[in-house]
Amino acid sequence: MNKLLYPSMMCANFENLANEVHALSDAGIDAFHMDIMDGSFVPNFGMGMQDYEYIVGATDVPVDAHLMIMNPGNYIDFFADKGAKIIYFHPEAELQPARTVDKIHARGMQAGIAIDPGTSVESVRSLLTIADRALVMTVNPGFAGQKYLSFVDEKIDELASLQKELCFDIVVDGAISEERVLTLSKHGVRGFVLGTSALFGKKESYANIIARLKGKVLA
Repeated sequence: MNKLLYPSMMCANFENLANEVHALSDAGIDAFHMDIMDGSFVPNFGMGMQDYEYIVGATDVPVDAHLMIMNPGNYIDFFADKGAKIIYFHPEAELQPARTVDKIHARGMQAGIAIDPGTSVESVRSLLTIADRALVMTVNPGFAGQKYLSFVDEKIDELASLQKELCFDIVVDGAISEERVLTLSKHGVRGFVLGTSALFGKKESYANIIARLKGKVLA
């Protein structure tokens, strides 16, 4: 199964957003990862709706929405109308998370359950029977540039053991370096959100980095 690479746009250079979007699209990324934060569920804000709309309109590459917000079910139609193809949400932020999954599917999008470092697999297992993806946070959500939390590896292995039975894909998000892409791909992870550890702020072009990840690391 092909591995999927998602640039985390909170790490992009917003002074040259048009160039960033075009360069990443041309490099062959699989989707743009967009973190939406309300300053309540996580202690940070992002991303701007004008930026979201611009990226959706500037590329044919799918755009997701990672809703780090309270009551995400209230905003499913909003992001569907904006052009999101995948929505991730944190079940702790929602009173009826199964209904939120149904709302996402009803709008023709894929549904992802975001699993924080402190959230157990058992607590979200029933949701994974109806979700398409499990987004494993390998840092505490809300800020870029944090250190990878290695104790989450055990959780990834636990999810991998459930993958075939429950039919969901594992995606990891947080301090994902090239080395971790290689390692985690062998543990059942299919999708990788790429930030400053592997993609942004490097002297090398996006095209070269993505080509190496897809051609060598993910071979």
